[in-house]
Amino acid sequence: MTDYHITEHRDSKVCKAPCASLPMFAYTSLNRCNVPAYILGSHTYQQHPIALSIDCVTALHHDFFNALANITSKEVRALHFHQYMCSAFLLGKSDEAGFTPQTGSIKRDKADYLRLLRGWMFNAEGVEAAVMKRWVESRFGLLTLNHNGLLNNPNCIINRAYQSDYVRGLYNSNALEAQLDLLYTYCQYELQRILPLNTHYLLYRGVNHLEQHHKIGNISDNQPLLLLNNLNSFTSDRDFSGTFGDVILETQVPYSKILYFPELLNGVLKGENEYLVVGGIYQTTITR
Repeated sequence: MTDYHITEHRDSKVCKAPCASLPMFAYTSLNRCNVPAYILGSHTYQQHPIALSIDCVTALHHDFFNALANITSKEVRALHFHQYMCSAFLLGKSDEAGFTPQTGSIKRDKADYLRLLRGWMFNAEGVEAAVMKRWVESRFGLLTLNHNGLLNNPNCIINRAYQSDYVRGLYNSNALEAQLDLLYTYCQYELQRILPLNTHYLLYRGVNHLEQHHKIGNISDNQPLLLLNNLNSFTSDRDFSGTFGDVILETQVPYSKILYFPELLNGVLKGENEYLVVGGIYQTTITR
């Protein structure tokens, strides 16, 4: 694994200042992992992360993870992961997965985890992105704050459009949320296996209209505590991040909040050196 900007937690620049709590509008009391949403979305969690596990995933796929233990090459492990995904979810085998002409006029058997990732990287406000944001809500309890606009009113047109997007994305598909469960768990397995002594990545995000972001507080003039959307794109390339906005946010991202990182999968989705990061409150440093 190369070209990563890695910092160990003991050397982290994350401040030890008083921590900010997650606002009630940003989370739900129900999730499907081992840490309550109001904790995993907090500033405290960014400073002192612990491993996250989605309910029952490792137990359901224990044979797969046991098999990975004997594979020393990350490229071979990635190939094994893809083959296992195809087998476990019958990807590319529409008839065996139950897709027949009688199942309805909308046939979405080709929607899979790779299509979701590509859809996100093409358009983080599209249907595939809505499915992924909804998955974060379900598994981690962090609510979507923005999708083609602020979702600050459950009855607004923008909110209804977001709901329509994720319903269309999930309808008549092949266990897309369960595929994301396994993708996240495999990502966490790889991070811990490759770099077991580290806890954070130093990552960057270019943004416009910083004033429209939810500011929870300030550590200093150029170090705001920001409440980010429940799923976000970051990069390890600071210069590249500047092409996406006039302000660059620099932050320490816990491993446990990473859904996808470059080179996780063989030869695909490298593009923009993009990391998919679960949201919450982040202490950031603003640079230009």
